[in-house]
Amino acid sequence: MSTSLIELVVLDMAGTTVLDGGLVERAATRALTAAGAADLDAGLEHVRRTMGQSKIDVFRAVLPDEDSAQRANAEFETAYAELVAEGHCAEVPGAAETIRELRRRGRKVAFTTGFARPTQDAILAALGWADLVDLALTPADAGRGRPYPDMVLTAVLRLGVSDVRAVAVAGDTPSDILTARRAGASVVAGVLTGAGTAPELTEAGATHVLPSVRELLDLPGLSEHR
Repeated sequence: MSTSLIELVVLDMAGTTVLDGGLVERAATRALTAAGAADLDAGLEHVRRTMGQSKIDVFRAVLPDEDSAQRANAEFETAYAELVAEGHCAEVPGAAETIRELRRRGRKVAFTTGFARPTQDAILAALGWADLVDLALTPADAGRGRPYPDMVLTAVLRLGVSDVRAVAVAGDTPSDILTARRAGASVVAGVLTGAGTAPELTEAGATHVLPSVRELLDLPGLSEHR
Protein backbone atom coordinates (compact mmCIF):
# COMPACT_ATOMS: atom_id res chain seq x y z
CA MET A 1 0.00 0.00 0.00
CA SER A 2 1.29 3.47 -0.85
CA THR A 3 1.77 5.88 2.01
CA SER A 4 -0.40 8.30 -0.01
CA LEU A 5 -3.35 6.38 1.40
CA ILE A 6 -2.59 7.23 5.05
CA GLU A 7 -5.79 7.97 6.95
CA LEU A 8 -4.72 8.15 10.60
CA VAL A 9 -1.82 9.78 12.47
CA VAL A 10 -1.15 8.46 15.98
CA LEU A 11 0.92 10.79 18.17
CA ASP A 12 2.61 10.25 21.50
CA MET A 13 2.25 13.05 24.03
CA ALA A 14 5.17 13.70 26.47
CA GLY A 15 8.33 14.30 24.45
CA THR A 16 6.55 14.28 21.08
CA THR A 17 3.78 16.86 21.24
CA VAL A 18 4.27 18.00 24.85
CA LEU A 19 7.40 19.35 26.55
CA ASP A 20 7.23 18.45 30.22
CA GLY A 21 10.65 19.59 31.42
CA GLY A 22 11.57 16.29 33.07
CA LEU A 23 8.30 15.89 34.97
CA VAL A 24 8.26 12.12 34.45
CA GLU A 25 11.49 11.71 36.38
CA ARG A 26 10.42 14.17 39.08
CA ALA A 27 7.08 12.41 39.57
CA ALA A 28 8.75 8.97 39.46
CA THR A 29 11.19 10.01 42.18
CA ARG A 30 8.29 10.93 44.41
CA ALA A 31 6.43 7.74 43.52
CA LEU A 32 9.33 5.37 44.16
CA THR A 33 10.16 7.10 47.43
CA ALA A 34 6.54 6.83 48.59
CA ALA A 35 6.50 3.12 47.71
CA GLY A 36 9.69 2.46 49.66
CA ALA A 37 11.89 1.45 46.71
CA ALA A 38 15.00 -0.30 47.96
CA ASP A 39 17.24 1.26 45.30
CA LEU A 40 15.97 4.63 44.11
CA ASP A 41 18.78 5.15 41.61
CA ALA A 42 18.20 1.78 39.95
CA GLY A 43 14.46 2.46 39.84
CA LEU A 44 14.94 5.82 38.15
CA GLU A 45 17.34 4.32 35.64
CA HIS A 46 14.65 1.80 34.71
CA VAL A 47 12.14 4.65 34.34
CA ARG A 48 14.53 6.38 31.94
CA ARG A 49 15.09 3.21 29.90
CA THR A 50 11.36 2.56 29.57
CA MET A 51 10.13 6.06 28.72
CA GLY A 52 6.83 5.83 26.86
CA GLN A 53 5.71 2.58 28.45
CA SER A 54 2.73 2.14 30.76
CA LYS A 55 3.77 3.48 34.13
CA ILE A 56 2.11 0.72 36.16
CA ASP A 57 4.15 -1.84 34.19
CA VAL A 58 7.31 0.17 34.85
CA PHE A 59 6.66 0.19 38.59
CA ARG A 60 5.82 -3.52 38.60
CA ALA A 61 9.27 -4.19 37.17
CA VAL A 62 11.16 -2.38 39.93
CA LEU A 63 9.03 -2.91 43.04
CA PRO A 64 8.63 -6.16 44.98
CA ASP A 65 4.85 -6.63 44.89
CA GLU A 66 1.62 -5.46 43.31
CA ASP A 67 0.58 -3.32 46.28
CA SER A 68 3.83 -1.38 46.11
CA ALA A 69 3.48 -0.93 42.35
CA GLN A 70 -0.08 0.31 42.67
CA ARG A 71 0.92 2.71 45.44
CA ALA A 72 3.77 4.07 43.32
CA ASN A 73 1.52 4.42 40.29
CA ALA A 74 -1.11 6.36 42.23
CA GLU A 75 1.55 8.64 43.70
CA PHE A 76 3.10 9.16 40.26
CA GLU A 77 -0.20 10.19 38.71
CA THR A 78 -0.94 12.58 41.59
CA ALA A 79 2.53 14.13 41.45
CA TYR A 80 2.53 14.51 37.69
CA ALA A 81 -0.94 16.08 37.62
CA GLU A 82 0.08 18.56 40.34
CA LEU A 83 3.19 19.57 38.40
CA VAL A 84 1.16 20.02 35.23
CA ALA A 85 -1.37 22.16 37.10
CA GLU A 86 1.51 24.33 38.31
CA GLY A 87 2.36 25.10 34.70
CA HIS A 88 5.31 22.78 34.16
CA CYS A 89 4.37 21.63 30.67
CA ALA A 90 4.05 23.24 27.27
CA GLU A 91 3.44 22.19 23.70
CA VAL A 92 6.32 21.24 21.46
CA PRO A 93 6.57 24.34 19.25
CA GLY A 94 4.14 24.00 16.37
CA ALA A 95 2.54 20.76 17.57
CA ALA A 96 -1.02 22.03 17.82
CA GLU A 97 -0.91 23.78 14.45
CA THR A 98 0.60 20.63 12.89
CA ILE A 99 -2.31 18.59 14.22
CA ARG A 100 -4.85 21.12 12.94
CA GLU A 101 -3.20 21.07 9.53
CA LEU A 102 -3.21 17.26 9.40
CA ARG A 103 -6.92 17.31 10.12
CA ARG A 104 -7.47 20.02 7.49
CA ARG A 105 -5.75 17.68 5.06
CA GLY A 106 -8.28 14.98 5.86
CA ARG A 107 -6.33 12.86 8.34
CA LYS A 108 -7.71 11.62 11.62
CA VAL A 109 -5.41 12.17 14.59
CA ALA A 110 -5.16 10.25 17.87
CA PHE A 111 -3.10 10.82 21.01
CA THR A 112 -1.63 7.88 22.91
CA THR A 113 0.23 7.91 26.21
CA GLY A 114 1.75 5.73 28.91
CA PHE A 115 -0.10 7.76 31.54
CA ALA A 116 -3.45 6.96 33.14
CA ARG A 117 -6.58 8.80 32.05
CA PRO A 118 -6.58 11.45 34.82
CA THR A 119 -3.04 12.51 33.94
CA GLN A 120 -3.73 12.57 30.21
CA ASP A 121 -6.82 14.69 30.86
CA ALA A 122 -4.82 17.05 33.08
CA ILE A 123 -2.29 17.63 30.30
CA LEU A 124 -4.98 18.19 27.68
CA ALA A 125 -6.80 20.63 29.95
CA ALA A 126 -3.62 22.54 30.81
CA LEU A 127 -2.83 23.04 27.13
CA GLY A 128 -6.42 23.69 26.04
CA TRP A 129 -6.31 20.61 23.82
CA ALA A 130 -9.51 18.85 24.87
CA ASP A 131 -10.93 19.03 21.33
CA LEU A 132 -7.67 19.05 19.36
CA VAL A 133 -7.69 15.41 18.19
CA ASP A 134 -10.25 12.83 17.15
CA LEU A 135 -9.35 10.37 19.92
CA ALA A 136 -7.13 10.21 23.02
CA LEU A 137 -6.17 6.79 24.39
CA THR A 138 -4.43 5.40 27.47
CA PRO A 139 -3.20 1.84 28.08
CA ALA A 140 -6.37 1.09 30.07
CA ASP A 141 -8.48 1.94 27.01
CA ALA A 142 -6.66 -0.58 24.85
CA GLY A 143 -5.70 -3.46 27.15
CA ARG A 144 -1.91 -3.09 27.14
CA GLY A 145 0.45 -0.15 26.85
CA ARG A 146 3.62 0.22 24.83
CA PRO A 147 5.57 -1.55 23.44
CA TYR A 148 2.50 -3.63 22.57
CA PRO A 149 0.48 -2.53 19.51
CA ASP A 150 -2.85 -2.29 21.34
CA MET A 151 -3.30 1.50 21.47
CA VAL A 152 -2.55 1.98 17.78
CA LEU A 153 -4.85 -0.88 16.84
CA THR A 154 -7.60 0.45 19.12
CA ALA A 155 -7.36 3.80 17.33
CA VAL A 156 -7.61 1.99 13.98
CA LEU A 157 -10.79 0.24 15.09
CA ARG A 158 -12.48 3.18 16.80
CA LEU A 159 -11.80 5.60 13.96
CA GLY A 160 -12.77 3.21 11.18
CA VAL A 161 -9.42 3.10 9.38
CA SER A 162 -9.43 0.78 6.38
CA ASP A 163 -5.99 -0.82 6.79
CA VAL A 164 -3.21 -0.76 9.42
CA ARG A 165 -0.85 0.28 6.61
CA ALA A 166 -2.90 3.47 6.31
CA VAL A 167 -1.44 4.63 9.65
CA ALA A 168 1.45 6.93 10.55
CA VAL A 169 2.84 6.93 14.09
CA ALA A 170 5.19 9.47 15.65
CA GLY A 171 6.95 9.19 19.01
CA ASP A 172 10.16 10.07 20.81
CA THR A 173 11.12 6.71 22.35
CA PRO A 174 12.11 3.26 21.10
CA SER A 175 8.92 1.96 22.75
CA ASP A 176 6.85 4.22 20.49
CA ILE A 177 8.69 2.92 17.45
CA LEU A 178 8.34 -0.73 18.43
CA THR A 179 4.63 -0.24 19.07
CA ALA A 180 4.15 1.24 15.60
CA ARG A 181 6.11 -1.53 13.90
CA ARG A 182 4.14 -4.22 15.71
CA ALA A 183 0.87 -2.51 14.71
CA GLY A 184 1.82 -2.54 11.01
CA ALA A 185 1.99 1.23 10.46
CA SER A 186 3.65 2.20 7.18
CA VAL A 187 5.08 5.50 8.48
CA VAL A 188 6.98 5.16 11.77
CA ALA A 189 8.53 8.50 12.66
CA GLY A 190 10.91 9.10 15.53
CA VAL A 191 11.16 12.69 16.74
CA LEU A 192 14.11 14.25 18.54
CA THR A 193 12.24 16.48 20.99
CA GLY A 194 12.11 13.90 23.77
CA ALA A 195 13.97 10.98 25.29
CA GLY A 196 15.23 9.06 22.27
CA THR A 197 18.35 9.69 20.19
CA ALA A 198 18.53 9.30 16.43
CA PRO A 199 20.56 6.04 16.64
CA GLU A 200 18.14 4.59 19.21
CA LEU A 201 15.09 5.44 17.13
CA THR A 202 16.67 4.13 13.94
CA GLU A 203 17.72 0.89 15.63
CA ALA A 204 14.17 0.42 16.94
CA GLY A 205 12.87 0.54 13.36
CA ALA A 206 11.88 4.12 12.58
CA THR A 207 11.22 4.75 8.89
CA HIS A 208 11.98 8.44 9.45
CA VAL A 209 13.81 10.41 12.15
CA LEU A 210 12.63 14.01 12.33
CA PRO A 211 13.71 17.10 14.28
CA SER A 212 10.14 17.49 15.55
CA VAL A 213 6.55 16.56 14.89
CA ARG A 214 6.20 19.57 12.57
CA GLU A 215 8.14 17.77 9.85
CA LEU A 216 5.39 15.16 9.56
CA LEU A 217 3.62 17.59 7.26
CA ASP A 218 6.36 17.15 4.65
CA LEU A 219 6.36 13.36 4.51
CA PRO A 220 4.98 11.49 1.50
CA GLY A 221 1.49 10.36 2.33
CA LEU A 222 0.90 13.28 4.69
CA SER A 223 1.86 16.26 2.57
CA GLU A 224 -1.17 15.85 0.31
CA HIS A 225 -4.83 16.61 0.97
CA ARG A 226 -7.13 13.58 0.96
